[in-house]
Amino acid sequence: MTETIKTSPKDVFLHLLSILWLYVSIGSFGNLIFQIINFKFPDALSYENAAYISESLKFPLSILVVSFPLFFTFSYYVQKDVVTNPEKRELRVRKWLIYFTLSLAAVVIAGDIISLIYTYLNGEITTRFILKVLAVLGIAVSVFIYYVWYLREETMAIKNPKMRAFIYGVVLLVLGFIVAGFILAGSPQSARLRRFDDRRIADLQNIQYQILYYFQVKQKLPESISILRDVTSGFIPPNDPETNVSYEYIIDSKNAFKLCATFSAEDQSQTSNETSVMPVPVGGKFEINDVWTHSAGRVCFDRPFDPDKYRPIVNQPVPVKY
Repeated sequence: MTETIKTSPKDVFLHLLSILWLYVSIGSFGNLIFQIINFKFPDALSYENAAYISESLKFPLSILVVSFPLFFTFSYYVQKDVVTNPEKRELRVRKWLIYFTLSLAAVVIAGDIISLIYTYLNGEITTRFILKVLAVLGIAVSVFIYYVWYLREETMAIKNPKMRAFIYGVVLLVLGFIVAGFILAGSPQSARLRRFDDRRIADLQNIQYQILYYFQVKQKLPESISILRDVTSGFIPPNDPETNVSYEYIIDSKNAFKLCATFSAEDQSQTSNETSVMPVPVGGKFEINDVWTHSAGRVCFDRPFDPDKYRPIVNQPVPVKY
Protein backbone atom coordinates (compact mmCIF):
# COMPACT_ATOMS: atom_id res chain seq x y z
CA MET A 1 0.00 0.00 0.00
CA THR A 2 1.48 3.37 -0.95
CA GLU A 3 1.93 6.39 1.25
CA THR A 4 -0.78 8.36 -0.54
CA ILE A 5 -3.28 5.62 0.20
CA LYS A 6 -2.40 5.40 3.87
CA THR A 7 -2.41 9.15 4.43
CA SER A 8 -5.94 10.48 4.58
CA PRO A 9 -7.13 14.04 5.28
CA LYS A 10 -8.25 12.78 8.67
CA ASP A 11 -4.70 11.64 9.52
CA VAL A 12 -3.21 14.99 8.49
CA PHE A 13 -5.90 16.86 10.40
CA LEU A 14 -5.47 14.90 13.64
CA HIS A 15 -1.65 14.99 13.64
CA LEU A 16 -1.54 18.70 12.88
CA LEU A 17 -4.06 19.53 15.61
CA SER A 18 -2.19 17.37 18.11
CA ILE A 19 1.07 19.25 17.51
CA LEU A 20 -0.69 22.61 17.25
CA TRP A 21 -2.30 22.26 20.67
CA LEU A 22 1.05 21.06 22.03
CA TYR A 23 2.74 24.29 20.93
CA VAL A 24 -0.11 26.44 22.22
CA SER A 25 -0.05 24.61 25.56
CA ILE A 26 3.72 24.98 25.87
CA GLY A 27 3.60 28.70 25.09
CA SER A 28 0.79 29.46 27.52
CA PHE A 29 2.24 27.21 30.24
CA GLY A 30 5.66 28.84 29.97
CA ASN A 31 4.11 32.31 30.05
CA LEU A 32 2.06 31.39 33.11
CA ILE A 33 5.15 30.08 34.93
CA PHE A 34 7.07 33.25 34.07
CA GLN A 35 4.32 35.50 35.45
CA ILE A 36 4.09 33.48 38.67
CA ILE A 37 7.88 33.74 39.06
CA ASN A 38 7.64 37.50 38.45
CA PHE A 39 5.02 37.72 41.19
CA LYS A 40 6.98 35.69 43.75
CA PHE A 41 10.38 37.22 42.91
CA PRO A 42 9.80 40.88 41.95
CA ASP A 43 12.62 42.76 40.27
CA ALA A 44 13.51 46.11 41.86
CA LEU A 45 14.45 47.46 38.42
CA SER A 46 11.14 46.49 36.85
CA TYR A 47 8.02 48.64 36.70
CA GLU A 48 5.87 45.53 37.16
CA ASN A 49 3.66 45.37 40.23
CA ALA A 50 1.24 42.81 41.64
CA ALA A 51 -1.75 44.33 39.85
CA TYR A 52 0.02 44.25 36.48
CA ILE A 53 1.20 40.66 36.94
CA SER A 54 -2.25 39.57 38.10
CA GLU A 55 -3.73 40.93 34.88
CA SER A 56 -0.96 39.60 32.62
CA LEU A 57 -1.33 35.98 33.77
CA LYS A 58 -5.07 35.82 33.02
CA PHE A 59 -4.60 35.45 29.26
CA PRO A 60 -2.09 32.55 29.30
CA LEU A 61 -4.12 30.94 32.08
CA SER A 62 -7.27 31.10 29.97
CA ILE A 63 -5.46 29.62 26.96
CA LEU A 64 -3.88 26.82 28.99
CA VAL A 65 -7.18 25.76 30.57
CA VAL A 66 -8.55 25.16 27.05
CA SER A 67 -5.47 24.07 25.06
CA PHE A 68 -4.00 21.47 27.44
CA PRO A 69 -7.12 19.24 27.59
CA LEU A 70 -7.39 19.53 23.80
CA PHE A 71 -3.76 18.47 23.37
CA PHE A 72 -4.26 15.56 25.75
CA THR A 73 -7.41 14.45 23.90
CA PHE A 74 -5.99 14.69 20.38
CA SER A 75 -2.69 13.11 21.42
CA TYR A 76 -4.49 10.16 23.04
CA TYR A 77 -6.68 9.65 20.00
CA VAL A 78 -3.72 9.80 17.58
CA GLN A 79 -1.71 7.32 19.65
CA LYS A 80 -4.66 4.95 19.87
CA ASP A 81 -5.15 5.17 16.10
CA VAL A 82 -1.46 4.42 15.44
CA VAL A 83 -1.46 1.45 17.81
CA THR A 84 -4.63 0.08 16.22
CA ASN A 85 -3.22 0.60 12.71
CA PRO A 86 0.55 -0.04 12.97
CA GLU A 87 1.11 0.88 9.31
CA LYS A 88 0.35 4.51 10.25
CA ARG A 89 3.62 4.68 12.16
CA GLU A 90 5.24 5.32 8.79
CA LEU A 91 3.02 8.24 7.85
CA ARG A 92 5.15 11.09 6.58
CA VAL A 93 3.06 13.73 8.29
CA ARG A 94 3.58 11.94 11.61
CA LYS A 95 7.35 11.65 11.24
CA TRP A 96 7.79 15.18 9.89
CA LEU A 97 5.90 16.73 12.81
CA ILE A 98 7.63 14.59 15.44
CA TYR A 99 11.13 15.20 14.10
CA PHE A 100 10.42 18.91 13.75
CA THR A 101 9.23 19.03 17.35
CA LEU A 102 12.27 17.10 18.57
CA SER A 103 14.61 19.40 16.65
CA LEU A 104 12.88 22.45 18.09
CA ALA A 105 13.12 21.04 21.61
CA ALA A 106 16.83 20.31 21.15
CA VAL A 107 17.46 23.87 19.94
CA VAL A 108 15.57 25.32 22.91
CA ILE A 109 17.55 23.15 25.35
CA ALA A 110 20.87 24.23 23.84
CA GLY A 111 19.82 27.90 23.72
CA ASP A 112 18.64 27.76 27.30
CA ILE A 113 21.97 26.40 28.53
CA ILE A 114 23.88 28.96 26.45
CA SER A 115 21.79 31.77 27.94
CA LEU A 116 22.48 30.49 31.46
CA ILE A 117 26.25 30.31 30.88
CA TYR A 118 26.37 33.75 29.23
CA THR A 119 24.38 35.37 32.03
CA TYR A 120 26.55 33.67 34.64
CA LEU A 121 29.74 34.99 33.01
CA ASN A 122 28.25 38.51 33.04
CA GLY A 123 27.55 38.21 36.77
CA GLU A 124 23.81 38.84 36.35
CA ILE A 125 22.50 35.59 37.79
CA THR A 126 19.38 36.05 39.96
CA THR A 127 16.91 33.61 41.50
CA ARG A 128 14.25 34.90 39.15
CA PHE A 129 16.42 34.26 36.08
CA ILE A 130 17.50 30.78 37.22
CA LEU A 131 13.91 29.71 37.82
CA LYS A 132 12.89 30.85 34.36
CA VAL A 133 15.82 29.01 32.79
CA LEU A 134 14.89 25.86 34.69
CA ALA A 135 11.26 26.24 33.62
CA VAL A 136 12.19 26.46 29.93
CA LEU A 137 14.65 23.59 30.30
CA GLY A 138 12.10 21.41 32.08
CA ILE A 139 9.44 21.98 29.42
CA ALA A 140 11.83 21.34 26.52
CA VAL A 141 13.31 18.20 28.10
CA SER A 142 9.83 16.83 28.88
CA VAL A 143 8.74 17.30 25.27
CA PHE A 144 11.97 15.70 24.03
CA ILE A 145 11.62 12.66 26.32
CA TYR A 146 7.98 12.09 25.43
CA TYR A 147 8.37 12.27 21.65
CA VAL A 148 11.56 10.21 21.55
CA TRP A 149 9.68 7.47 23.36
CA TYR A 150 6.62 7.93 21.17
CA LEU A 151 8.71 7.68 18.00
CA ARG A 152 10.36 4.41 19.03
CA GLU A 153 7.69 2.46 20.91
CA GLU A 154 4.64 0.76 19.48
CA THR A 155 2.46 0.83 22.59
CA MET A 156 0.47 3.73 23.99
CA ALA A 157 2.32 5.84 26.53
CA ILE A 158 -0.48 5.45 29.04
CA LYS A 159 0.01 1.65 28.93
CA ASN A 160 3.69 1.83 29.85
CA PRO A 161 4.30 2.08 33.65
CA LYS A 162 7.22 4.52 33.42
CA MET A 163 5.60 6.75 30.81
CA ARG A 164 2.30 6.63 32.68
CA ALA A 165 4.04 7.95 35.78
CA PHE A 166 5.76 10.60 33.63
CA ILE A 167 2.46 11.70 32.07
CA TYR A 168 0.65 11.82 35.42
CA GLY A 169 3.50 13.89 36.84
CA VAL A 170 3.27 16.40 33.98
CA VAL A 171 -0.52 16.62 34.29
CA LEU A 172 -0.34 17.20 38.05
CA LEU A 173 2.34 19.86 37.55
CA VAL A 174 0.25 21.70 34.96
CA LEU A 175 -2.84 21.48 37.17
CA GLY A 176 -0.83 22.81 40.10
CA PHE A 177 0.24 25.89 38.16
CA ILE A 178 -3.30 26.40 36.87
CA VAL A 179 -4.60 26.41 40.45
CA ALA A 180 -1.82 28.82 41.48
CA GLY A 181 -2.71 31.03 38.52
CA PHE A 182 -6.36 31.18 39.54
CA ILE A 183 -5.38 32.04 43.10
CA LEU A 184 -3.09 34.87 41.99
CA ALA A 185 -5.54 36.15 39.39
CA GLY A 186 -8.29 36.37 42.00
CA SER A 187 -12.00 35.86 41.59
CA PRO A 188 -14.06 37.65 38.91
CA GLN A 189 -15.77 39.58 41.71
CA SER A 190 -12.44 40.85 43.09
CA ALA A 191 -11.35 41.77 39.56
CA ARG A 192 -14.50 43.86 39.13
CA LEU A 193 -13.90 45.59 42.46
CA ARG A 194 -10.36 46.46 41.34
CA ARG A 195 -11.78 47.95 38.15
CA PHE A 196 -14.07 50.15 40.23
CA ASP A 197 -11.04 51.28 42.25
CA ASP A 198 -9.07 52.00 39.08
CA ARG A 199 -11.94 54.15 37.87
CA ARG A 200 -12.00 56.02 41.20
CA ILE A 201 -8.27 56.77 40.95
CA ALA A 202 -8.72 58.02 37.37
CA ASP A 203 -11.59 60.27 38.50
CA LEU A 204 -9.54 61.71 41.37
CA GLN A 205 -6.63 62.37 39.03
CA ASN A 206 -8.96 64.20 36.68
CA ILE A 207 -10.45 66.26 39.51
CA GLN A 208 -6.99 67.14 40.83
CA TYR A 209 -5.97 68.31 37.38
CA GLN A 210 -9.01 70.57 37.18
CA ILE A 211 -8.46 71.95 40.69
CA LEU A 212 -4.89 72.92 39.94
CA TYR A 213 -5.88 74.48 36.64
CA TYR A 214 -8.61 76.43 38.44
CA PHE A 215 -5.96 77.67 40.88
CA GLN A 216 -3.76 78.82 38.02
CA VAL A 217 -6.61 80.81 36.52
CA LYS A 218 -8.20 82.19 39.73
CA GLN A 219 -5.22 82.05 42.11
CA LYS A 220 -7.41 80.39 44.71
CA LEU A 221 -8.81 76.94 45.31
CA PRO A 222 -12.41 76.22 44.27
CA GLU A 223 -14.91 76.16 47.11
CA SER A 224 -16.36 72.87 45.92
CA ILE A 225 -15.98 70.33 43.14
CA SER A 226 -19.25 71.44 41.54
CA ILE A 227 -17.68 74.82 40.71
CA LEU A 228 -15.33 73.00 38.32
CA ARG A 229 -18.23 72.04 36.07
CA ASP A 230 -17.65 73.63 32.66
CA VAL A 231 -19.93 72.81 29.77
CA THR A 232 -17.68 74.64 27.30
CA SER A 233 -14.60 72.54 28.06
CA GLY A 234 -16.74 69.44 28.54
CA PHE A 235 -15.73 68.76 32.16
CA ILE A 236 -18.44 67.38 34.44
CA PRO A 237 -17.25 66.37 37.94
CA PRO A 238 -17.49 62.57 38.09
CA ASN A 239 -19.18 60.60 40.85
CA ASP A 240 -18.24 57.28 42.38
CA PRO A 241 -18.90 54.67 39.62
CA GLU A 242 -20.41 52.16 42.06
CA THR A 243 -22.46 54.33 44.45
CA ASN A 244 -22.90 57.46 42.28
CA VAL A 245 -21.93 59.56 45.33
CA SER A 246 -19.79 62.67 44.88
CA TYR A 247 -16.12 62.44 45.82
CA GLU A 248 -15.03 64.35 48.90
CA TYR A 249 -13.04 67.54 48.49
CA ILE A 250 -11.61 69.24 51.58
CA ILE A 251 -9.65 72.53 51.66
CA ASP A 252 -6.88 72.38 54.28
CA SER A 253 -5.31 75.76 53.53
CA LYS A 254 -4.91 78.11 50.61
CA ASN A 255 -2.16 75.84 49.25
CA ALA A 256 -3.39 72.40 50.30
CA PHE A 257 -6.43 70.23 49.80
CA LYS A 258 -7.63 66.66 50.18
CA LEU A 259 -9.43 64.32 47.81
CA CYS A 260 -11.26 61.38 49.39
CA ALA A 261 -12.96 58.25 48.11
CA THR A 262 -14.16 54.91 49.47
CA PHE A 263 -12.28 52.00 47.88
CA SER A 264 -13.42 48.40 47.57
CA ALA A 265 -10.03 46.73 48.04
CA GLU A 266 -6.43 47.38 48.95
CA ASP A 267 -4.17 48.67 46.21
CA GLN A 268 -1.97 45.89 44.78
CA SER A 269 0.94 48.16 43.90
CA GLN A 270 4.16 46.88 45.43
CA THR A 271 6.39 49.84 44.69
CA SER A 272 6.33 52.69 47.16
CA ASN A 273 7.53 55.22 44.60
CA GLU A 274 4.99 54.36 41.92
CA THR A 275 3.65 57.49 40.26
CA SER A 276 0.67 58.01 38.01
CA VAL A 277 1.02 59.35 34.52
CA MET A 278 -1.13 62.46 34.43
CA PRO A 279 -1.64 65.50 32.18
CA VAL A 280 0.52 68.44 33.28
CA PRO A 281 -1.27 71.78 33.72
CA VAL A 282 -0.03 74.73 31.70
CA GLY A 283 3.02 76.28 33.30
CA GLY A 284 3.28 73.73 36.13
CA LYS A 285 4.06 70.17 37.09
CA PHE A 286 2.86 67.72 39.67
CA GLU A 287 4.70 66.85 42.82
CA ILE A 288 7.00 63.80 42.75
CA ASN A 289 5.13 62.21 45.66
CA ASP A 290 1.84 62.32 43.78
CA VAL A 291 0.98 58.69 44.59
CA TRP A 292 -2.39 57.03 44.72
CA THR A 293 -1.77 53.89 46.78
CA HIS A 294 -4.70 53.10 49.04
CA SER A 295 -6.20 50.58 51.43
CA ALA A 296 -9.77 49.33 51.47
CA GLY A 297 -12.38 51.77 52.82
CA ARG A 298 -12.35 55.55 52.99
CA VAL A 299 -9.00 57.05 52.03
CA CYS A 300 -8.02 60.72 51.75
CA PHE A 301 -5.10 61.90 49.62
CA ASP A 302 -3.27 64.99 50.92
CA ARG A 303 -2.42 67.39 48.13
CA PRO A 304 -0.23 70.26 49.33
CA PHE A 305 1.35 72.20 46.47
CA ASP A 306 3.80 75.02 45.88
CA PRO A 307 1.96 78.02 44.35
CA ASP A 308 5.16 79.15 42.65
CA LYS A 309 4.94 76.06 40.46
CA TYR A 310 1.42 76.97 39.40
CA ARG A 311 1.74 80.53 38.23
CA PRO A 312 -1.26 82.48 36.90
CA ILE A 313 -2.43 81.75 33.39
CA VAL A 314 -3.21 84.85 31.40
CA ASN A 315 -5.18 84.74 28.14
CA GLN A 316 -4.84 80.97 27.88
CA PRO A 317 -7.61 78.85 26.33
CA VAL A 318 -9.36 76.39 28.59
CA PRO A 319 -7.78 72.94 28.08
CA VAL A 320 -9.97 70.29 26.58
CA LYS A 321 -9.46 66.72 27.79
CA TYR A 322 -10.08 63.85 25.41
